[in-house]
Amino acid sequence: MTSKMSPLAGELGRIAHDAGRLILKHYANVGEVRTKADSSPVTRADEEAEALILERLARLEPGVPVVAEESVAKGHVPKLGARFFLVDPLDGTKEFLQKNGEFTVNIALIEHGRPVAGVVIAPAKARAFVGDGSNGAFELAAPEDLPLEVDAAQRIRARRPPSDGLVAVVSRTHRDTKTEQYLEAYPVAGMVAAGSSLKFCLVATGEADLYPRHGTTMEWDTAAGQAVLEAAGGSVTTLEGIPLIYGKTDRGFINPHFVARGLP
Repeated sequence: MTSKMSPLAGELGRIAHDAGRLILKHYANVGEVRTKADSSPVTRADEEAEALILERLARLEPGVPVVAEESVAKGHVPKLGARFFLVDPLDGTKEFLQKNGEFTVNIALIEHGRPVAGVVIAPAKARAFVGDGSNGAFELAAPEDLPLEVDAAQRIRARRPPSDGLVAVVSRTHRDTKTEQYLEAYPVAGMVAAGSSLKFCLVATGEADLYPRHGTTMEWDTAAGQAVLEAAGGSVTTLEGIPLIYGKTDRGFINPHFVARGLP
């Protein structure tokens, strides 16, 4: 394992950071909020960030298909091969509109159904997380007014379950009874509420231990966070213990229920 992330992972980080900086330009004045067919909100920030990411990925990896949330919402689904990108340009639009800072930019590279590299940027919190396959997981500062300093990345590692009880991270806007019941089977000492794919990253950094999700999620919601957590030594599986996989076109890119964990 090297001490630095790969050039590809670093460039994905820069792309996501630039998209996040663009999003922050809309933060104070969001403008028109429209509703998509699935009843979720969409803004100019979502669309402009996705356009930036698509253009930069096309230059970085020409010909590699990109499944991106807003494009899929408009009916644009590329033909997939063994290698493709999953993009959520603004994960947590509700958090963005509520101005609580818990929204992210997600980019993941999928190979043979598995997320092998991924980046999660939380622009309003100036935090960036990168999962880079065999090179490990990293956190770095993501200031709005400066480029991303990839060489300043610090390695992160999920933690083993503490003896005094687990910290569970739960969705701020999608908390449900099934999740509460699931957590009753574990020695949970505390809970942290968070939005977007930031929840995976809190487990990856050892700030939390367990993140179960029973509600509906899409592949672009989870792939980058899974890449970060798995590179940090954690896991993301279905409730039955099967690794969460990607490219489920037959399911419309809908994930099964899952649980994200730190080290065993």
